[in-house]
Amino acid sequence: MIELTSKQRKYLEKLAHDIEPVVIVGAAGVTEGVTKMVAEMLGAHELIKVKFNEYKDDKRELTEQLCAETGATLVRVIGNRAILYLPREKEEDRKIKL
Repeated sequence: MIELTSKQRKYLEKLAHDIEPVVIVGAAGVTEGVTKMVAEMLGAHELIKVKFNEYKDDKRELTEQLCAETGATLVRVIGNRAILYLPREKEEDRKIKL
């Protein structure tokens, strides 16, 4: 997990504004399948949104759990959606330049 400056966080929030959630946490909660899907989507897109249809009161803790398991960085939790960021290993492969 990387530490983001406020400028980087604002930049990532702006990029995430128009993207739709690619992972939805439902009645089963954060399962192994959800964690695997988050990891796959981060690998493909670097910046994703996760929507919480259930467990809305626990979204901050569940998001931190997802970040810990995938190595992602939490950009922000807005409403019932969380924005996660995970840059690619190689700098030349990254879509998002911070």
